[in-house]
Amino acid sequence: MKKWWLLLLAAFMLTGCRSTLFNVHTVIDWVDFIKWGDKEYNGIHSAVLSNESYVGEKIGEVRFKVSDNVTNPNYKIKNGDAAFHEKGTEIYGIKGDPHLIAVASDHAINGYRLYFSRDDTEYQWHYKDMPLDQVQKIEIYQENSLVTEWTNKDDVKSFLGLLEKSKPNSAFQPDTAERDPEYYDMIFYTDGPLSYKFNLQYDGNTYYWHPWDTNILSDEISAFLQ
Repeated sequence: MKKWWLLLLAAFMLTGCRSTLFNVHTVIDWVDFIKWGDKEYNGIHSAVLSNESYVGEKIGEVRFKVSDNVTNPNYKIKNGDAAFHEKGTEIYGIKGDPHLIAVASDHAINGYRLYFSRDDTEYQWHYKDMPLDQVQKIEIYQENSLVTEWTNKDDVKSFLGLLEKSKPNSAFQPDTAERDPEYYDMIFYTDGPLSYKFNLQYDGNTYYWHPWDTNILSDEISAFLQ
């Protein structure tokens, strides 16, 4: 009896080993990147292209999409690799800044997804980096559709004033019991090829945004979202 028990245990262990060795796949949480010219470019999530006129010449194409195709965590990325863009996606330079590249995207405001060379510069599109006195135009989008915009200096100043008066509250939790919050993108245009982008949300009771931590906004902001 003992012999049969040991044989069954050995068979179970062998089956388990085969499952571990051959059936388990590693899921890699890729950063949005493009490797080009021996440099790694990372996606810019808080800025958009100011105008298509800033798009320069085509510099190449994506050669390999790593997400969904690479499960080896030791994979070494190569020139032409991209995290999420398909093979053949065209890559463009940006006029006036050699450390930026772009790819066309139907999901990006103003039509292009932007990337910066992490080998040459640091991320510089946080709210604290935005020169408030140089903001010339503000646009509000919802689901990539333009809701409203202002170029009047007084309107721009008033809107920025409400953002500046917002109160940090890192413990705030939006009320999602009845519905998901409404989500807006705020675009701030200054001089140069990139404009700053930050989100604003409304849970039915409270307006809030994330300049760094969560900040609570005055209800006065609603007048600008009509």
